[in-house]
Amino acid sequence: MNKVLIALLASLALLAAPAHAEENPAVVDALSGYMDFAEYGSSLIWPEQIPKEDWNKVFIVDARDAAQFDKEHIPGAINIDWRQAIARRAELPQDRMVVMYCNSGSLSAQAVFALRLLGYDNVKVLQDGIEGWKAKGGFDAHARASKPAGH
Repeated sequence: MNKVLIALLASLALLAAPAHAEENPAVVDALSGYMDFAEYGSSLIWPEQIPKEDWNKVFIVDARDAAQFDKEHIPGAINIDWRQAIARRAELPQDRMVVMYCNSGSLSAQAVFALRLLGYDNVKVLQDGIEGWKAKGGFDAHARASKPAGH
């Protein structure tokens, strides 16, 4: 998670600051305000935390490009490229959990961070992305994680 957060903050800093490193007070205020009240881990969710029967209540967004989405995606997901998350935010429901993923979690984390700054507190990053989701059992990850060791 620390690597994802560091990458996210570094890329946001590059996007937010002009090339001559002049700070934008509005961006600094927004980031400071968010960081003051963000809960540890509040924007992350692991596949093991979602019971199989609850996945149908989750709005799933694949934040990879269309070619990757067409090749493979989590069933039920829609495709919103991470770079389009702000422009297409009206497509996201605000009355249920939205889970965004990419291959590993780094690009979707950038989209989720931006959306959360805009007030979308129901949006979360699927930790470890689609690769982690598959490795942990997909929709069955919760059941697998709930089994006692050796069973």
